[in-house]
Amino acid sequence: MDKTLVILAAGMGSRYGGLKQIDPVGPDNSIIIDYSVYDALKSGFNKVVFIIKKENEQLFREVIGDKVSKHIKVEYVFQSLDKLPEGFTVPEERVKPWGTAHAIYCCKGVVNEPFAVINSDDFYGRGAYDTVSKWIESTDFSGDTYKFAMAGYLLKNTLTDNGTVSRGVCEVDENNQLIDVIERTKIQRVDGKISYTEDGETWNELPEDAYASMNFWCYPPEIIDEIESYLIKFLKEEVPQNPLKSEFFLPFLVRDLLKEKKCKVDVLETKDRWFGVTYKEDKPDVVKSVQDLVDSGVYPEKLW
Repeated sequence: MDKTLVILAAGMGSRYGGLKQIDPVGPDNSIIIDYSVYDALKSGFNKVVFIIKKENEQLFREVIGDKVSKHIKVEYVFQSLDKLPEGFTVPEERVKPWGTAHAIYCCKGVVNEPFAVINSDDFYGRGAYDTVSKWIESTDFSGDTYKFAMAGYLLKNTLTDNGTVSRGVCEVDENNQLIDVIERTKIQRVDGKISYTEDGETWNELPEDAYASMNFWCYPPEIIDEIESYLIKFLKEEVPQNPLKSEFFLPFLVRDLLKEKKCKVDVLETKDRWFGVTYKEDKPDVVKSVQDLVDSGVYPEKLW
């Protein structure tokens, strides 16, 4: 079965400062994307699609695309502000991207098979790719209800010691079906307990083993047409109220589809520990974590 990995790589790392997606973290100048593609390939994916800015194409080809294209089919999708449904134009002075759901909309015509979506600067772990790949192979995508999946990380395995993180905290039922995703933008350990704040002063505790969405989703290709209809609604109803900053994110789309009973989402538990470079201070920990995995034989010194 054809399976595609879509990597969201069009965003610049504003908190980190610079194009962190191409900052080496492993031996042989390997970057996080190298490990993502390697894990996906080992787990049975046979195509990778990089969603990037057009102006970064040459850099991405040089740093990652040309290397991995010898091992897996590679395609590029360019996310641009003016890639909109017919009849819509970019608001004057708008520079902010439209969000992750719009990024997937840009894949129309390129992704025509079940696909997983990940962030370019997050290290997800081999187990998550194996789990998602097996889910694709075992799922019957026919029927009137969309079938999605999400890699569910234990919240305690997704934190950084260097500041707050944003996480989609999941509510699930007894069958590990997703009920809701609540975005918490400031989560960190406070007095040894995982807590979040809305106002910077009052902290509320969260369960250690709550599922967190790390933006590792899996969809059938038909979702791209569905995104287009929701994107039109977003452009008509939300953008006029906040033309310069409103964004359309994948979790928002999933929440809307859940409310309308148009989809079911399997939360696939993974015990892998997430790590990523949210802040510059995170990099030494990521480098050490990757080296530990190399030393233990999970990855070779030279991936490609």
